[in-house]
Amino acid sequence: MLENLIVVKKDPDGIAYVTINRPKSLNSLTRPMMTDLARAFKSLDRDESVGVVILSGSGRSFCSGVDLTSAEDVFKGDVKDVESDPVAQMERCRKPIIGAISGFAITAGFEISLACDILIASTDAKFIDTHARFGIFPSWGLSQKLSRIIGPNKAREVSLTATPLTAENAEKWGLVNHVVEGSELLNKAREVAQAILKNNRDLVLRYKAVINDGGKLDLHHALLLEKERAHEYYNGMTKEQFKKMQEFIAARGSKKPASKL
Repeated sequence: MLENLIVVKKDPDGIAYVTINRPKSLNSLTRPMMTDLARAFKSLDRDESVGVVILSGSGRSFCSGVDLTSAEDVFKGDVKDVESDPVAQMERCRKPIIGAISGFAITAGFEISLACDILIASTDAKFIDTHARFGIFPSWGLSQKLSRIIGPNKAREVSLTATPLTAENAEKWGLVNHVVEGSELLNKAREVAQAILKNNRDLVLRYKAVINDGGKLDLHHALLLEKERAHEYYNGMTKEQFKKMQEFIAARGSKKPASKL
């Protein structure tokens, strides 16, 4: 039997788990794995029972990049084919994606982590961009996304030197949300996922979309986008929906406030 290299599991509470499962090769990606990963996210996006997705790698690495023994097969493929492009499908996925990063996130693995909405890293996690070292041109967004998150000067150093970015610095520079011990990695990811699931699911999807879409615009046009979508949202609500909103707010207001971040 062929080993299942992309594993998808779903909890009844609305959390889906996607695991890159090739630990003996540090979860390096072959072309079929990339296609399966893309299909997994496309399917979970359509699955109404899923509210949040947690992405992780099995063993001691998140993803060590593309399997360079099949580099020609991977790099000469159609990079514009979004159906088999895992990063494109992650970016299209309406559900929040939490990356649980342990060990190495190298090059393509680094780019996949950048396609997550929230990152939780173990203390041993290392993000490494080896494009310049091995003569591989980036095509999953690393050259553009990283500089927008940690700043262009730091991004240039990370990418042009191929120096590992530790979990500690990744958190300090704003790439990673939380750093925890490896034994607590999935627990922390679940904790964040459960906090998301407590909220209005429709608004969570809309909020993620306006944050991500607005991030592609300058501030002036991003604010216009927010206002436009707000009007669209409220104009589409019925009196009954407004009543339920008021009842929900009143009920939550009588409860103990949520703990601070």
